[in-house]
Amino acid sequence: MRIEHVSKRFGSVQAVDDLSFTVQPGRVTGFLGPNGAGKTTTLRMLLGLVVPGAGSATIGGLTYRELDRPARVVGAALEAASFHPGRTARDHLRVYAPQVGVPDGRCDEVLALVGLGAAAGRRVGGFSLGMRQRLGLATTLLGDPRVLVLDEPANGLDPEGIAWLRGFLRHLASEGRTVLVSSHVLSEVQQTVDDVVIVADGRLVHSSTLAALATLAGRTVRVASPDVAGLQRLVADSWPGAVEPPDDARPDRVVLRDVDASAVGAAAFAAGLELHELTTQETGLEDVFLQLTNGQAVVA
Repeated sequence: MRIEHVSKRFGSVQAVDDLSFTVQPGRVTGFLGPNGAGKTTTLRMLLGLVVPGAGSATIGGLTYRELDRPARVVGAALEAASFHPGRTARDHLRVYAPQVGVPDGRCDEVLALVGLGAAAGRRVGGFSLGMRQRLGLATTLLGDPRVLVLDEPANGLDPEGIAWLRGFLRHLASEGRTVLVSSHVLSEVQQTVDDVVIVADGRLVHSSTLAALATLAGRTVRVASPDVAGLQRLVADSWPGAVEPPDDARPDRVVLRDVDASAVGAAAFAAGLELHELTTQETGLEDVFLQLTNGQAVVA
């Protein structure tokens, strides 16, 4: 799956701006960004529901409209599925089976796959939100697609439902499928995804493996001393490669990355250096995500 220099404007609003990224098979990719970042518009262009103003969005080198029997190639859920409350779960899927080109027996297969086998004969009107989410996912799987595109699939799920979804998406990726999941909350998907694509204001701000993104998180120690020259010597002798760019113009303060405050305090004591500040700040993945989407620089 490839998005190449895609742009889309709606009137005066630039929804997507020269966006490019690739989604690999056998991996779960998190497509992340705040509400209004352009995620849904990008997915709609990928699925042929919106025509790009520039660039291309392809699956296996073809646009969605060029795919032969696209529901057998791509399973997509871009919004909360609507269900007739009087239909059973099985009958809901039987409505879609002929359109996808699969026999009725496939309906029971996918219901079992998402854990609704025992509820196949129950009316959807009595389903919980989590069960409805599972039924929506079963609908996307009818054609046994190799590509899944899911927009905010964990919305409204309770912790048990989120845990189930994480495991299920990991299972689908382990079968070699390409799985793209959008979300506006990194913490919601960070235990699921292998790769992350982060957008803000329609533009790409970060693309990497989750492990590479995690290297941007960490611990910093802020050290201040009235003896500016002594502080600079201490840092140069002990942690020359750990100095972060200054977050203010104060010459008496240094910010060190991934250094223990206790080690700094001990070294300052041994050097007879008076300290006026020695504080530790933890930066988690969610903090990095917020900094990226708010336009703040993040140092690797």
